[in-house]
Amino acid sequence: MKIRLSLLAVFCMMEFYAQELTLPVYTQYLGDSEFLISPTYAGIGEYIRVRANGVAQWVGIEDAPATQSLAGDVRLGMRSGVGITFFNDRNGYTRQYGGRLSYAHHLTLDAYENNFLSFGLSYNFNQFKIDISEFDPADPGINGDRLVNNHNFDVGVLYRYRRFYLSLNAANLLNKDTDQFTVTEPGVLRNYYVYAGYRFRKHKRSEFEVEPSVYFQIFEHDGRSSTDLNIKFRKYDFEDYYWAGISYRFLNDQVLDPLNIGPMAGVKISNFYAAYSYQVALNSIFGYNSGTHMITLGIDIFQGIGECKCTLNTGGW
Repeated sequence: MKIRLSLLAVFCMMEFYAQELTLPVYTQYLGDSEFLISPTYAGIGEYIRVRANGVAQWVGIEDAPATQSLAGDVRLGMRSGVGITFFNDRNGYTRQYGGRLSYAHHLTLDAYENNFLSFGLSYNFNQFKIDISEFDPADPGINGDRLVNNHNFDVGVLYRYRRFYLSLNAANLLNKDTDQFTVTEPGVLRNYYVYAGYRFRKHKRSEFEVEPSVYFQIFEHDGRSSTDLNIKFRKYDFEDYYWAGISYRFLNDQVLDPLNIGPMAGVKISNFYAAYSYQVALNSIFGYNSGTHMITLGIDIFQGIGECKCTLNTGGW
């Protein structure tokens, strides 16, 4: 029991630190939810795309991290898009609630070659709170919930060429006021990430598609960085499709010692979308939980054909 509690304390401290910096990134972006990680995807598509996502981390451990989000985006005019995201993140005695408003503008570099460039900007708001409702009320140091409201911005650029895509992003551009807690709390929240991949097809009308991708993230404050290596296999049935894949995440100074690895699968039938992802942590906490489970549910509504190829996610994709 002492070992279990010690491991939990260490990992909760790690997750607390990550939670303080940014909304945790698992593999939700792989569930046709790229807009969750980058504003540059706002408005790409013929529908209002809505995705609800739920993550339960380290299932089997009490008060383990859990995250829920709801996101939607829509085309605005011929070459722009807007979107909104709401999220709730819980980790032990910490809570984080917030939202994100995003805008993207899409440019056509070469319509014949399906060559596009997009720029995105997000305004972020969150409330970070330490819940003391279960603490010992006799402790004189406990005098009310600790909370702070944060405002910040993200920017990004997305390049698409035929079936290749590359998204470069910078999150939490503004430094944080650290007077609310302690002097050891990080004030530099900036982190940078790259998401890139390619959709391989034998020919344009092929039913099968293979999509390898990579997600790289680095935090400015302490230089921590990690990489996701992903691969998805997709089968099309007219406008419907089914897919399955696997993701491998590691710290960049420990390439052969993965943080987690796991399968995932999804389906889109008509306007409805569903996906499931499972990850197992390959570290000291492995024996104390049944892994991380993620479910994505979505719907595409109010179809509107775009007049510019730069807002389509078909054809050259």
